[in-house]
Amino acid sequence: MVNPPMTNKPDQQATIHPEAASSGISKGLTNYGDRGFSLFLRKAFIKGAGYTDKALDRPVIGITNTGSSYNPCHGNMPQLIEAVQRGILMAGGLPMDFPTISLHESFSQPTSMYLRNLMSMDTEEMLRAQPMDAVVLIGGCDKTVPAQLMGAASVGLPAVQLVTGSMLTGSHRSERVGACTDCRRYWGKFRAEEIDAEEISDVNNQLVASVGTCSVAGTASTMACIAEALGIGLPGSATPPAVTADRIRIAERSGEVAVHMARAGLSIDKILTPAAFENAMRVLLAMGGSTNAIVHMAAIAGRLGYELDLKALDVMSRNTPVLLDLKPSGDHYMEDFHAAGGMHTLLRELKPLLHLDALTVTGRTLGEELEAAGPGFKQHVVKTLDAPLYPQGGIAVLHGNLAPAGAIIKQSAANPELMEHEGRAVVFENAEDLAARIDSPELDVRAEDVLVLKNIGPKAAAMPEAGYLPIPKKLAAQGVKDMVRVSDGRMSGTAFGTIVLHVTPEAAIGGPLAWVQTGDRIRLSVRERCIEWLVSDEELAMRQNAKPVQVPVAERGYAHLFKKTVLQADRGADFDFLTATQRKGSIPRS
Repeated sequence: MVNPPMTNKPDQQATIHPEAASSGISKGLTNYGDRGFSLFLRKAFIKGAGYTDKALDRPVIGITNTGSSYNPCHGNMPQLIEAVQRGILMAGGLPMDFPTISLHESFSQPTSMYLRNLMSMDTEEMLRAQPMDAVVLIGGCDKTVPAQLMGAASVGLPAVQLVTGSMLTGSHRSERVGACTDCRRYWGKFRAEEIDAEEISDVNNQLVASVGTCSVAGTASTMACIAEALGIGLPGSATPPAVTADRIRIAERSGEVAVHMARAGLSIDKILTPAAFENAMRVLLAMGGSTNAIVHMAAIAGRLGYELDLKALDVMSRNTPVLLDLKPSGDHYMEDFHAAGGMHTLLRELKPLLHLDALTVTGRTLGEELEAAGPGFKQHVVKTLDAPLYPQGGIAVLHGNLAPAGAIIKQSAANPELMEHEGRAVVFENAEDLAARIDSPELDVRAEDVLVLKNIGPKAAAMPEAGYLPIPKKLAAQGVKDMVRVSDGRMSGTAFGTIVLHVTPEAAIGGPLAWVQTGDRIRLSVRERCIEWLVSDEELAMRQNAKPVQVPVAERGYAHLFKKTVLQADRGADFDFLTATQRKGSIPRS
């Protein structure tokens, strides 16, 4: 048999009639005023990379490349891209990877939250600008998955979320350790002078044993589990560690599924439905997940026209116990969760509380996927509804005169003795004030006080993870491990303690927090879902008149855009002009 000669002739039909093609390489043609020439030129350039007309006839599947030398959470990006490409080719598609912004929590100044919306815009505009019939979104570190889902939700393409996977755990003097709950625990010991400089240096080498995201229920792992619960990540995709063969196989399968989604027209809005968001919220509560996920889910939902109802979420929390024994609420790591069957095990236990008819990227429902996963097996990481790790959801929503639009607390990782507490406020005006005074021997502070940090909300400081205020050094040296702490900022999902976060409205725009002074009394009641500032209306009015709030502004660049348009935490801290114009209701649905 003689093979036909290779040819570089252009596809004449596609060149002459580009208007007949609204998919593949012909999609979204650059406007030169002549559509035929636009396609002719596009094909001429892409053929410079060695593509044939036969290859260019296939569905085009984009792959976001978020690799960076600054981002060890995405250190397995080359292997993931290769596997996704393989899956796309096996399914008859044409893979096209392209770069977007890469964010790492520890390498983003002033905070990765400041850049999340920028990454979402980058993702959205690249999905719009370049021809693709579906996309595989590869992300892992805290803000990357939310940014990608925000951008993709705004575009509406078929999309599959592929997380990079968690890191392996290390060992320090025979103790198993992992980032980053153990980072905070050991640093607390060092501040309290329980360990010396040599030991803190030694443990620093062991906390992150491989590339990948944090190995506890931090924001990255939480968003990985949420992506699978939403149905936008493949079943079984949340828990395989970054450096395992399981992770590579999931990547290959993600590429294959993206091709099938493109052919079926299974767009992202058919996956990210109210039922899917409610399933994801159940998972967030049942895993003792990161408080940051509330902000991110509000932002993703906002891109689709939904508003997150914090009061309804709290109702859901009261009947969704914590089942996952994972740090910081429990004792285990993501490797253990994966070995215990991963999300299939957790979702199987949560079945009575889930919408099993919610669609997933496979084209099958969540219920069908759980049936296909089988009956499960004996394990000790995921508890049962009858014998949970914690009787309510990991997160409680608070209201009161200090937080008229709400605040949250991770009750599953708090000190039970402090969740009903009244104390004297010790106030820090901003992060700089905190850094300057928190370790001062002259600081007037006692263990029963309430530490208050202002001006770290979205408008003031892009909402950094500074809500995990350190215990004042002189109290740490006395053995104090926890105090009630209140702020309008965020904390890492890896953190723990009795910490009230996301106080809304924030101080910088005139929320009540702006006028709290040292010596005021603050009452926290998690049982009553209340955070109260014990000050009279007359005193508040006097303070407001004496010191009016000046909303922060910036003169130029992205900072100007951010401060001018960023919304409050309950709206996901998204930009006001990026949310959907058509409102579709609230989630969870009451």
